[in-house]
Amino acid sequence: MISVEAITKFALSFEGAVEQPHFEITSFRVNKKIFASLDVKKKRLCVKLSVIDQSVFSSFDSTVIYPVPN
Repeated sequence: MISVEAITKFALSFEGAVEQPHFEITSFRVNKKIFASLDVKKKRLCVKLSVIDQSVFSSFDSTVIYPVPN
């Protein structure tokens, strides 16, 4: 499993990315728009992907990477 520190470092490597709280979890944003959220307690990272990218990544192992509505 990837560490919280590695996730944070990677997310903040995008130009203009900032880390901000979002309810009880951490969000990563660019231009005030969330592109990823991290729930450390549940060990869950959510990343905003296009529909095509969702299908590609979830095809590897749909129990680990899977699309969710909205």
